Amino acid sequence: MNMNQSSQPARTAEGPLILIVDDSPTDLHIMKKALEGHGFRTLLAKDGAEGIRLARQVHPSLILMDIVMPGVNGYQATRALRADPETSGIPIVMVTYKGQQTDRIWGLRQGAVDYVVKPLSGPELVQKAQAALAA
Repeated sequence: MNMNQSSQPARTAEGPLILIVDDSPTDLHIMKKALEGHGFRTLLAKDGAEGIRLARQVHPSLILMDIVMPGVNGYQATRALRADPETSGIPIVMVTYKGQQTDRIWGLRQGAVDYVVKPLSGPELVQKAQAALAA
């Protein structure tokens, strides 16, 4: 996906900006549509390195982070964002297929504020995003 296509705002130009970091085009599309349908703006990154770069550039309101990605994985990206004073305050929700309790604990230890296992419904994703933004 090119930057212009993925960074176009949804219907509401005023809604919170959510950076979705995931290497699955299908999962990116599903999450983007669910969030934009509820007034959020979205920006997409295809891996952890791109997610870190975009987070530093645009300072999104929230980051949804997959774990298993090529190059910089979600754990590494979350640690890097937490260690950077410019991005350390951005809430990160891990959204992954890794459903073991040890994965959840490790994700939260890296600095994520929540951890959800795919597949999740659009309403569940929106609820998790709203809760993370309200915290």
